[in-house]
Amino acid sequence: MPQSLIPGILSNDTGSISRAITLIENDLPIPDSFFSDLHGNSSHSIRIGITGPPGAGKSTLTNELIETILSNNKTVGVIAVDPTSPFTGGALLGDRVRMNKYIWDNRVFIRSMGSHGDLGGLARKAQEAGDVLAASGKDIILFETVGVGQGEHDVAKAADLTIVILVPESGDEIQLMKAGLIEIADLFVINKSDRDGANRISSLLKNILHNFTSRDKIEPPVFNTIASRGEGIVELFIGIQDHLKLMSDKGLLNDRRLMRYRSRVSDLIRECLEKEFWTEEKISLLNKTTETLNSIQSAPVIMAQEMMAKQ
Repeated sequence: MPQSLIPGILSNDTGSISRAITLIENDLPIPDSFFSDLHGNSSHSIRIGITGPPGAGKSTLTNELIETILSNNKTVGVIAVDPTSPFTGGALLGDRVRMNKYIWDNRVFIRSMGSHGDLGGLARKAQEAGDVLAASGKDIILFETVGVGQGEHDVAKAADLTIVILVPESGDEIQLMKAGLIEIADLFVINKSDRDGANRISSLLKNILHNFTSRDKIEPPVFNTIASRGEGIVELFIGIQDHLKLMSDKGLLNDRRLMRYRSRVSDLIRECLEKEFWTEEKISLLNKTTETLNSIQSAPVIMAQEMMAKQ
């Protein structure tokens, strides 16, 4: 069945795209030839990651970016990765409901995917869903993800360019900002810039970036937006295009894509090795062994070693 979806995907058939992503999301069997066929048709798309803390207005900004992309005669796909409860499996869609106005517009495809407890946000499935959208002819693919913990780093691995969205109240956080966040961001956006402190945080962030950006990197620009009113979005989109051109001219865009390719190959090899090792028999044995523990005794690392020695 997956192979039969390829013609529909290549012709931008919404039903075929949806069914393919459902197969990926549900971890259903998909032949390698399916991904091989996608790969040959998915190299032209620009992949943009959007991350930031809860409440920063990521979904509102993404919605406004869609409008701007369409007005520039480009097509767009969106993979919105939601936090998912490990107990209920339910995804929090938030204000993505407003994106429903594009449901009949074949220039746009939007899919919300639960991260299923993986707070890294963008895992293998989201990247493979991106491959489907790229093969369908989407010019730009937006990955919107949960800015929690490892999430920022996972979105950077999946994207050609990463946008980190902050709000004026993030000022104190920036002074204690992890070096990793500065490392992964290609552009910063101060959203909700009609609030007090927007100019202060923008200046502070620019100073930090100027001092901490290494010479072999492009210093990330900082943009101010009020996404709820559509202000600053056109300037942001122009900035994205300019930054991508600069990355391309310096060879950094190809480097980024090669790093992503290496990472995906490495992750797939690791996943295959883990599946080969963790047979159902071994998983059952592990569960039975740990269930015999009926009291807290030695340190967990010591207990684990003792139990492994008995097997």
